[in-house]
Amino acid sequence: MSLLPLIHRNGFMDSFTEEDRNRILDEVAEQRYAEFEGNTPTLTDRGAPIGFEENTHPIGREFGEFYSTPRGYHPNSITQFIVTSSMSWMNFPLLTHIQSISPRPILFILGEHAHSRYFSEDAYELAAEPKELYIVPTAGHVDLYDKTDLIPFDKLEGFFTENLK
Repeated sequence: MSLLPLIHRNGFMDSFTEEDRNRILDEVAEQRYAEFEGNTPTLTDRGAPIGFEENTHPIGREFGEFYSTPRGYHPNSITQFIVTSSMSWMNFPLLTHIQSISPRPILFILGEHAHSRYFSEDAYELAAEPKELYIVPTAGHVDLYDKTDLIPFDKLEGFFTENLK
């Protein structure tokens, strides 16, 4: 599940008030109309900063260390979105129908130190059984993209072996 829809809808750590959401939706609506009139689409800030420094926000730094270095960089990926795409993310509550996954098993894997940990924990609480929450010790969010020594392949193999009979 992408984190962006949840961040756009509720703000990081569920920090948005209803007034915040409405203000942002109004701004996005204005941008949407400007694009309708022929203006160039506006991009969001870069999610993975290029040229990050020690004082870069820790989340931006984590993504920058992956997407803006040879580790995860690709010239066709700008790590930005068109501002107007956030409107549909804000208006679609992703977890509304999570129970419909049941009775299919669901495995949540997350890093112990992931900034996104609360997303998975919230989704886990809302999910019906059978479900499992597996926390990878010492891992952050991006660590589970490519650090094969941290990816719990044994957990994945066991889960799929058991549940895809």
